[in-house]
Amino acid sequence: MVVSVLEEMRIRSLGVIDDAVVELSPGFTAVTGETGAGKTMVVTSLGLLLGGRADAALVRIGARNAVVEGRIAVPEGSPAVVRAEEAGAELDEGTLLVSRTVSAEGRSRAHLGGRSVPVGLLAELADDLVAVHGQSDQQGLLKLSRQRQALDRYAGYAVAVPLGKYAEAYKRLRAVAAELEEITTRARERAQEADLLRFGLEEIAAVEPRAGEDTELAEEAERLGHAEALASAAAVAHAALAGNPEDPEGVDAGTLVAGAQRALEAVRAHDPALAALTDRIGEIGILLRDVAGELAGYADDLDADPLRLAAVEERRAALTALTRKYGEDVAEVLAWAERSAARLTELEGDDERIGELTAERDALRAELGALAQELSQARAEAAERFAAAVTEELASLAMPHARVSFEIRQTEDPDGVEVNGRTVAYGPSGVDEVELLLAPHPGAPPRPIAKGASGGELSRVMLAVEVVFAGTDPVPTYLFDEVDAGVGGKAAVEIGRRLARLAKKAQVVVVTHLPQVAAFADRQLLVEKTNDGSVTRSGVKVLEGEDRVRELSRMLAGQEDSETARAHAEELLAAARADA
Repeated sequence: MVVSVLEEMRIRSLGVIDDAVVELSPGFTAVTGETGAGKTMVVTSLGLLLGGRADAALVRIGARNAVVEGRIAVPEGSPAVVRAEEAGAELDEGTLLVSRTVSAEGRSRAHLGGRSVPVGLLAELADDLVAVHGQSDQQGLLKLSRQRQALDRYAGYAVAVPLGKYAEAYKRLRAVAAELEEITTRARERAQEADLLRFGLEEIAAVEPRAGEDTELAEEAERLGHAEALASAAAVAHAALAGNPEDPEGVDAGTLVAGAQRALEAVRAHDPALAALTDRIGEIGILLRDVAGELAGYADDLDADPLRLAAVEERRAALTALTRKYGEDVAEVLAWAERSAARLTELEGDDERIGELTAERDALRAELGALAQELSQARAEAAERFAAAVTEELASLAMPHARVSFEIRQTEDPDGVEVNGRTVAYGPSGVDEVELLLAPHPGAPPRPIAKGASGGELSRVMLAVEVVFAGTDPVPTYLFDEVDAGVGGKAAVEIGRRLARLAKKAQVVVVTHLPQVAAFADRQLLVEKTNDGSVTRSGVKVLEGEDRVRELSRMLAGQEDSETARAHAEELLAAARADA
């Protein structure tokens, strides 16, 4: 099967590394060197390529930025390739080029396949490409949440399916509970709001305003307030247009216009232009008669009743009282009333809504309890298999009598959910507290690994867990930073042997101080500083033949030329080759 392989990394201005190229290959690669030589920068660099947090402190003093570039061979159609191509990245003959730049000010940029991408995308790809483990990961394994996650990861679909259903129900329950709490805790405020709305609606209903009524009343009040002046002006205008019956000798506009029309009618036949003017004068006469008629009707209809004026002003006062409280005009008052009626309906429905939410909450709690029970059962079944597999691996890591087990427990909580007749606390991942226990030798009681495992034992437990994962949920590349911490002697040999076996299925890169581990590597890289304390391009080199024997001798005895150390180094290499 073709898998992804990390082929090369170029590191510039990162920590003690000035400019170096780390050439990797399939199988097992060991990275060695003196303490402080910069071996851990290999892990740090890969972490940056995989979307890890950027830190300005990583940039070499005097440099503007640190740059890490990686070349990963990826099989066509793999999830990593699909996601990269979706982001616009281009493959270069089956390889994916990744780079990360960190400035001295702490700013970070990422590129994938020649395209600038968010750093988060690199982290997404990391899940499918590389598993990185360092000292912090060993400490992370001490956390109960990480132990539960490890068990869930091992269980696969058996846990993932009920956990997905549980998470969905849990999210809905949280939403329902929050709404219910909001309604009940704000009951007094909501009741006060309802009273205010009810009072306002009753006040508006008592007045019964109509849309546009305020404008109509304002016009009517203006007219009634000047009724006498309006009537007098209308009468004078009517007399000027149509004449005054009490003064038959008076001259009015209508009579004058009619006389002008009669004078022209006698001669209109002689000139079309004059005929047109005659017609227009006729139209003026008609218009004058119409206006005069309307003025007469206006004067007759004009109501000068002071009682009506008083009624209008009283109505306007009632409308003004509403507009002072609920809007600029009657239209806004009516809009407020419409909104408030809807809100009041919502508030008055609280009791009904509380009942609905309470019923839904209780149903969701019952459903959550059933799903939590199913989830716990799936975890318990997976825990037996997982513990047995890790225990078997520990036997291959010089811990033949160690036994690993899981304790899955729940905590009583009166506000929890019911599981197997008990009311227990629950959270987003279920009701279970999962704890990994270790009995390092016969007769020893199982104890939490946080309390019962030494540094060396913890390293081996972590490696055993990762090896088990490799058989169920593999990734193409594993990178271990001092997974052999606190280990020596036979245990170190067994760790080297187990890493070599893991490398038959995946690419394995190990930063190590132990010659027993390095001897099992298919390839050994030496990281060494120059005289000025930096690591340059020539400071990372592949060790072969005599050079590798010398480095193993140094790791064994601190003396590259010790005959005893050389003999031991050659013996280690021979044993490792024989085991392969």
